[in-house]
Parts: sequence; C-alpha cells; structure tokens
Amino acid sequence: MTAAPADLLIDRPSVADGAALWRIAKESGSLDLNSSYSYLLWCRDFAGTSAVVRAEGGEPVGFVTGYVRPADPRTLLVWQVAVDTAYRGRGLAAALLDGLTARLAAEGPITAVETTITPGNTASERLFTSYAARHGAQVGREVLFGAGLFPDGPHDPEVLYRIGPLSHPHPHPHPHLHPHSHSR
Repeated sequence: MTAAPADLLIDRPSVADGAALWRIAKESGSLDLNSSYSYLLWCRDFAGTSAVVRAEGGEPVGFVTGYVRPADPRTLLVWQVAVDTAYRGRGLAAALLDGLTARLAAEGPITAVETTITPGNTASERLFTSYAARHGAQVGREVLFGAGLFPDGPHDPEVLYRIGPLSHPHPHPHPHLHPHSHSR
C-alpha cells in the first residue's frame, strides 16, 4: 500500500510514541492489547530495552518491547513485536530484534533472548527461530504459563522460547535500516 521510504530508522521509543505503539498493537490482530497507559509507561521506563522503527516523518511503524530479566540480567525478555500493516513483509520485525539485541550487547552481556508464543502463531515462531539461526543460537521450548493459570477466561498456553547462547556477528544486517541512538 505504501512505498518503502528511502530511510527507516531504528530508535529508542519516547513517551510520545506510546499512542502509536498502542495503535500498532491493536491493529496487529494477534497481540494481547494492553491498556494505552501501559504503552506510555513502557516507553518511559523500558525505552532502553525496547526499539521502534520510524518512517521518514518520525512516526513509529513498528516496535519491539522488552526488558532485561531482574533474576537473569543476561537475558532479554521480548514482550511484544509488531509492525504496522502497511510496512509488513519487509523484514522490519527481524531488523528490530537484531537492532535491539545488538544495541544491548554493546552495552552489556546479553547472551539469551526469551519470548512466549501461543501455539499456532506461526509468524512469531518463524520470526524467533530465524532470529536464533542468524545468531547461531539454540532454541529451547517449554510451557511457561499453562491455560489454567489465566484468570480472565480461556487463554492458550504461553510457550517460552529461550534462544541462546547468542553470538553477535552481525552489527547491522539490514542495510535499508539505520540505527539511531539518541533518546527523544
């Protein structure tokens, strides 16, 4: 629908991006939508472990949110990854994951990535298994939260994908995206 911009920038999110992240998550059709307030908080408190990809006008068109696990500071837990419908199919989700983990690896010893995926979410399964292959890592899988643990009605189990140990041989494998390091 929209032609690819000449330059897309991977950047840290700012509070002003919270509304766009909420909208992208809402329109994804696959993510659990959190409150808009939570996306604002995430962009404030976890900007250092999250990333957005910006179109030429500066508006986020994709994001990855994550945090370093307090009990395991070498592990990044990826909470959500989403790309605006008009920008899908261009490798932006993979570029966001690669860019974020490269940034974190440069700042400290991130050796593993974790995420949870519900059974049947083949797009996420492909995204994270291809990420593991690019980084020479193994993928372990186990049910983290069974369906019976969710108090708000039927929910598929959440399967933990643990990817590691990571090697970081590709500082920036996506030539059409440029990392942008300043906080906005």
